[in-house]
Amino acid sequence: MILMKKLTLELTNRSYPIYIGSGLLAKPDWVSEHIKSKQVLIVTNTVVAPLYLDRLAAQLSGYTTEHLLLPDGEQFKTIASAVAIFDKLLACRFSRNATLIALGGGVIGDLGGFAAACYQRGIPFIQIPTTLLAQVDSSVGGKTGVNHALGKNMIGAFHQPQCVITDTDTLQTLDDRQLSAGLAEVIKYGLIRDYEFFTWLEQNIAALLAKDKDVLAYAIERSCRNKAEIVSEDELESGIRATLNLGHTFGHAIETGMGYGEYLHGEAVAIGICQAADLSQRLGWLNPADVERIIALLKLAKLPTTPPASLDAGRFLEGMSLDKKNVDGNIRVVLLEKIGRASLPTPVRLDVLEDTLRCYGRH
Repeated sequence: MILMKKLTLELTNRSYPIYIGSGLLAKPDWVSEHIKSKQVLIVTNTVVAPLYLDRLAAQLSGYTTEHLLLPDGEQFKTIASAVAIFDKLLACRFSRNATLIALGGGVIGDLGGFAAACYQRGIPFIQIPTTLLAQVDSSVGGKTGVNHALGKNMIGAFHQPQCVITDTDTLQTLDDRQLSAGLAEVIKYGLIRDYEFFTWLEQNIAALLAKDKDVLAYAIERSCRNKAEIVSEDELESGIRATLNLGHTFGHAIETGMGYGEYLHGEAVAIGICQAADLSQRLGWLNPADVERIIALLKLAKLPTTPPASLDAGRFLEGMSLDKKNVDGNIRVVLLEKIGRASLPTPVRLDVLEDTLRCYGRH
């Protein structure tokens, strides 16, 4: 039996559905309704392919279907991997009406979407996220891109999918570390705009870690609803969408500074959220009890909450100086006014920022 919820991301003439449910990969209509021609390329990786590629391909028997397997890991979210997708599309003589399906986690979704945005100046693509982080965050909203050695996600494009198909059953094969990484982004929604959701997460974190299907489905739906509302209001991140980057300015510096793949994206974001909370407290915005409450929930989610000892303040600042939210060389950070309300990117005094980088989690 397939139980499904449908959300719609409203974007004037480019709105699209987000399907969330159990068993969606077993029902071809969810996919085929959004395919514009007979040519389909499935982009996935070596971990996801043995689990779900055959199941998806079986639903596309009436199409000219090809697939490409990429290595697994953030360190492979590169221009070289995007070129491998272009090579496959060209070798198959796929036209600008071809559909690219990204089957996997956030890396595959970002790569597939970026390749779709660039190939023949844009072809349709479909997101089928298989990790919690991808299901609640990266698959929704049309941000695509690749990493550069000097900065994460510095090369990319906005390119909205035709639809997002989230089969919650895929989370049953997700390892515990990846599950926790996804919870960092779930917790972020509670922090930036949904206080009731934050308190619900405090009460249900154990059930989420235990992969309770109903609890996971609710967390995914509520997270996607929050993100869809934000993106509908600000597709190109000129305003409120930037609040979705809570913890990311610090987190991206960790990922870049430590080498892609050393920390999962959600792990780095969790540490970044703690640093943003500490900085918010230093500025007098957040009270100490709320900072401790935030850190406590992230710890319960089995996420790291202290920065790597080998990454000193100078290296942090170097990484943060390349963040996309910066203006005229000034570092801007999303902060918390309280649990449930984030600020827009805020310029911060260097001495206060350095206090957080030197002191938080260093003793």
